[in-house]
Amino acid sequence: MRQKIKNEPGKRGYKLNIVNTSKIIIFSDQHRGAKDLADDFRLAEPNYTAALQWYLAEGYTFISLGDSEEFWENTVQQVKKHNQATFKIEKEFHEQNKFYKVFGNHDLFWDNDPLASFHLNDIYGSPVKIYEGILLNYTQQQKNLEILLTHGHQGDKSSDGNWFSKWFISIIWAPLQIYLEINPNTPAYNTEHKSHHNQIMYEWVAEQDNLILITGHTHQPIFQSLTYIERLYLQLELARESQNKSLQNELEEKLAEQLKNGETIPTYKAFKQSYFNTGCCCYSDGDITGLELVDGKINLVKWRFNVGLDKSEKVILEEADLVKCVNT
Repeated sequence: MRQKIKNEPGKRGYKLNIVNTSKIIIFSDQHRGAKDLADDFRLAEPNYTAALQWYLAEGYTFISLGDSEEFWENTVQQVKKHNQATFKIEKEFHEQNKFYKVFGNHDLFWDNDPLASFHLNDIYGSPVKIYEGILLNYTQQQKNLEILLTHGHQGDKSSDGNWFSKWFISIIWAPLQIYLEINPNTPAYNTEHKSHHNQIMYEWVAEQDNLILITGHTHQPIFQSLTYIERLYLQLELARESQNKSLQNELEEKLAEQLKNGETIPTYKAFKQSYFNTGCCCYSDGDITGLELVDGKINLVKWRFNVGLDKSEKVILEEADLVKCVNT
């Protein structure tokens, strides 16, 4: 895909030059549905709305990295009808030429249906190009690196346009989800499958030169090739080595909470820091995660509702220099 975008920019992917002053927010996996109990986005919508309003006011470019809409469970008419508020905010990014939309496996409709362009024009007020990937060319102090953004479902046989998966989700899973009020988007959901898929993504980008890979798809945030729980373990090791008791106690509490939620002790360890995953915008607690590219850095952010402040707030979970992510 990287080479395809370079050779034929604009056909299947878009090539965009960015610099230190560029500001980009990347969200994926909203899975916007029909506002019923099978709609995983329903609880996260307030945080998503608040986040987009903030990024719009701050002059960010917005890249939606796939599975923004849930078309395995819903029709396009249902999704359009029940998500006008968030579509309206995205439209404002589009009107400023600061909106890029990538398709995933659950919104493949945007790429392969003959009526997709009509519906996109109806939602956003003018034509919207749909891409398989975005290639960012980043320059800092005469140093260049590339950042490839794609949904990440490619090569996943259970997800990549699999007709049985679509049938199962729409006919079996969605009604069961409504009946049992299940939201699978918790940190512990299908952990082994996610880790295997993340390892495939990591191993591919580790073989590339001067490239950072950003995906979604698994709903599991990855920063510098490590999951959240893996980073906690590494931080705990450093705290023990430095004999920082207060930090050690804090990290042990966080780890205990993760293990209580069903997480397992990680076995996947990375050697290069060039793989990132946005997480998702449909967690069962209403929180959302995404990745910022700003001031030459990449940030893993969470938006959550602060009861004390009575509003959504942004929390920076991790931060790193972009250039260092390909040089270590």
